[in-house]
Amino acid sequence: MGTLKKDILIGILISLFATAGGVFFYLEYFSMYSFQDTLKMINDGDLYGKVLSLAAVPNLFVFFIFIKKKQDNRAKGVLFGTILIALTTLILKFF
Repeated sequence: MGTLKKDILIGILISLFATAGGVFFYLEYFSMYSFQDTLKMINDGDLYGKVLSLAAVPNLFVFFIFIKKKQDNRAKGVLFGTILIALTTLILKFF
């Protein structure tokens, strides 16, 4: 029972790190402006939800890696982390 919770927590943390990495990758390599300027434009345009939803794409790859390696509990954690990110995106969009 302890390893179940541990594996799900590891999946959630990996999901959050993959999303943070996706945000950094998106802002650093796909934006024509500097990192700081892009953050300012996101803040001014209230685009946090859109950037978060794009940045969650790496979770798809992490999820399928865990499924392929037969680490289903970690894949559940990634799925739960992705749902948390989706709820955060929804909250940022409407509030």
